[in-house]
Amino acid sequence: MLDPELKSKINKLWNAFWSGGLSNPLPNIEQISYLIFMKRLDELDTHHKMAAQSRGQKYKSVFEGRENCRWSEWKHMSAEPMFKHVNEIVFPFIKNLHNGSDVLYSEYMKDATFIIPKASLLQEAVSIIDDIKVVGEKPDI
Repeated sequence: MLDPELKSKINKLWNAFWSGGLSNPLPNIEQISYLIFMKRLDELDTHHKMAAQSRGQKYKSVFEGRENCRWSEWKHMSAEPMFKHVNEIVFPFIKNLHNGSDVLYSEYMKDATFIIPKASLLQEAVSIIDDIKVVGEKPDI
């Protein structure tokens, strides 16, 4: 059974997409998944970096030279700048991660299309997703 708090957040996210003009469930699920991937990639990269440092090893971030593509770097932007940044910088970066790295996201994202039509919808979705823990949580995630 889905955790009630998580279910409430997912329903809020779903309602935001619906009221934001995206009523087709399949593209909505894709767009939500892309945003979750972006957040998870940042969190996992940070986790791997900290683990490597604790072992005294070097770590090469998937964001090396592109720190502005980290979820944590752009999630607090206002609506219009966030929309432009995600559409023109972050999304193309995520789509092109298949540079020989072991990042599975690249496989999932290579055919991705960013179709969120409004800056306000993106900002609301990011706010809701940012409140969901996606690393090391329950199987529901």
